[in-house]
Amino acid sequence: MMEIIPAIDIIDGKCVRLSEGDYQRKTVYHHNPLDVAREFEQAGIKRLHLVDLDGAKARKVINLKVLQDIAENTGLLIDFGGGVQSIEDLNQVFDAGASQVTGGSIAVREPEVFERWLQKFGPEKIILGADVKQGKIAIGGWQEKSSWELVEFIEHYSTKGIKHVICTDVSKDGLLEGPSQLLYEELVNTFPDLSIIASGGVSNREDLQILESIGVAGAIVGKAIYEGRITLKQLTEFSC
Repeated sequence: MMEIIPAIDIIDGKCVRLSEGDYQRKTVYHHNPLDVAREFEQAGIKRLHLVDLDGAKARKVINLKVLQDIAENTGLLIDFGGGVQSIEDLNQVFDAGASQVTGGSIAVREPEVFERWLQKFGPEKIILGADVKQGKIAIGGWQEKSSWELVEFIEHYSTKGIKHVICTDVSKDGLLEGPSQLLYEELVNTFPDLSIIASGGVSNREDLQILESIGVAGAIVGKAIYEGRITLKQLTEFSC
């Protein structure tokens, strides 16, 4: 069964969503992310995708307190991403309550560091963030394009032991126009032994049904929740 994972993206301590990764096209949905996380938990959601967008842009963890507040006041399993650059950062994030950490930019800029994370913490704790923009891996809060092609990037880290991949199509993110069906079909077929988590574009329950039929392990849902396109009841019913 495909896992449904709501997303909370943080700028200035607030719950926001961007459109196509553009920090200038930001919508603030809630001033207290903990309240949002509690609503998810009360609805029966088990897992949360928490992204420090300030941290991703600044290359350092900035919204650690948001993570700590949610971890201390809910039972959600939190995967955290954004600004984690070192083992020290990683330890700090895990100590604050994260269950998993997603690394994307660090896997591009400092692959030997990311590989050490995998060796020390194992593939169940470290997720590869493969954010794709015009065919290339995007880094730094989606502000930069790397030279890595998506498939070769995932292939490289699959040989290093990665098991879980969150793939965001930046061109779809926040637009509510549906996910990149062909992209995820390619990844599921190319990497049948990896847990592929789709992110970007989900606008309704039918989109989730499409992703489930493709065979992705999970789907991250953000703006569709905040805009009322999908209710929490629908999400929990889908997961049951």
